[in-house]
Order: sequence, then C-alpha cells, then structure tokens
Amino acid sequence: MRSHRSLAAIGAALLALPLLAACGDGKDTAASADSAKVAITATDSACDLAKSDFKAGEVTFAIRNKGDRVTEVYVYGDHNGAFTKVVSELENIGPGTTRDMTVKLAAGTYEIACKPGQTGDGIRKKITVAGDTADQKTSAQPSGTAESAKPSQTSESAYDREVEVEAKEYELKFEGMETFTAKAGEKIEFKLENKGSVEHELEVFGPDGKEIGEVSPVKPGQTGEAVITLAVPGTYTLKCGIGNHADHGMKTTFTVS
Repeated sequence: MRSHRSLAAIGAALLALPLLAACGDGKDTAASADSAKVAITATDSACDLAKSDFKAGEVTFAIRNKGDRVTEVYVYGDHNGAFTKVVSELENIGPGTTRDMTVKLAAGTYEIACKPGQTGDGIRKKITVAGDTADQKTSAQPSGTAESAKPSQTSESAYDREVEVEAKEYELKFEGMETFTAKAGEKIEFKLENKGSVEHELEVFGPDGKEIGEVSPVKPGQTGEAVITLAVPGTYTLKCGIGNHADHGMKTTFTVS
C-alpha cells in the first residue's frame, strides 16, 4: 500500500511541474515587460526621465506623479522649427499615481513636457530617437486615441499643435492672441480652461461664417478640448456660444494663411 501511495504522489508531483513552470514563465514575462518601460517622474517643479536616447519604434513611458497637483505629459515633435507638434499626450495624472503612455517614435528629436496643473508649455526635456533613413521617412501611425480618461494610450500625430484658451466672465484669452496666426491645413487642439463662475464653451467659425467645430460647454474649474482642422485661408472667429456671452466680449478672430 505504501508503495502504491508513493508512486501516486510522485506521479502527481511530476504532473504539477509543467503547471508550475507555466506560472513561473508568466511572472518572468510580466517582470520583463515592466522593466522595458521608461520611467518619467513628474513633480510640481521637475520632469525627470530615466533615459533620453532611444531606438526608433514603440516606447512605453511609465509616468509617476510625485507632485501635489494633477499633471499631464506630452511628447512634442518638430513643426516648422519649433517643438509644437503633439505626437502623444496623457492627461489627468493625479498626485501619487502611475500611468502608462505608449507611443511609436520615428527617428528624430523630440521634447517630453510635464505640465503641473495641466497648464502652460510645461517642464521640457529633449530626447533623441535613432534609426535608419527608412525609419525617418516613415511617419508613425495612430494606434489608439488621445482620450484623457484612458489609463494608457498610443497616439501619433493627432494634431499639429495646441492652443490653450482661458475663459472667464466675460473674456476669452490665450497667449499671443493679438498676433496668433495659423496655416491652412493645420490641425489645432483648442483647449478651453474655464476660470469663470459659469459654464463657457468655444465655437470656431470659418471664413464663410459657418461653424467648423466647438469645445462643448465646460463647467467652472474644468477643461475641455477639441481638435479642429483649419482647412482654408482667411479670417476665423472664436466665440462663446452660450447665451449672450459673445456680445459681452467673449469673441475674437485670428488669421489663417
């Protein structure tokens, strides 16, 4: 009886070995995936990257917010000699949280921007991506969305640049508003930050007077955005379409050449 029981026990142990090996492989794979991520540590005054040199291809950034304010992280590419082209973004990263942002990068130079409080140009660090000529000619294609509610994302070339518009009673304001211009065909993300005490929105009208897009009503203290293509040259109008806000001064124009 003991002999049979011993053989049965040995047989059960042998059968369990593949299962244990499979479990071990899964853990190793997970650990390997985590180690492949590039850490970005964001605070209210710093944006620290674990490395600044990369090979062309897909990169996953593990962003940890060690600051006291909600932050966001952008990857900017070159656009007409300035790092304003949004390659990827991850918004609403709360204090003490870690979120992943995956982006496919072609060869070239980029800037990583951490934006404490989700405003301004951010704290920027340059990164270099190496690759052959074919990599440089191949533009990365979108493989996800730029919705801030998602914990991780992959997005490329969603829009050319961002314009941050501040709204309060009864005024629309953004940096360089008096001299702001754009080029026909540009995709602009208009980000509306409501610093007033009532809802505001942002409507964009083309040279023919027809609405081409809008940032839907934004509650006080919150931010909304919309990507709008400025297809043709001419004079465009921005205004708040709620009630008579535009008549009170929440209206401005800009030129597209």
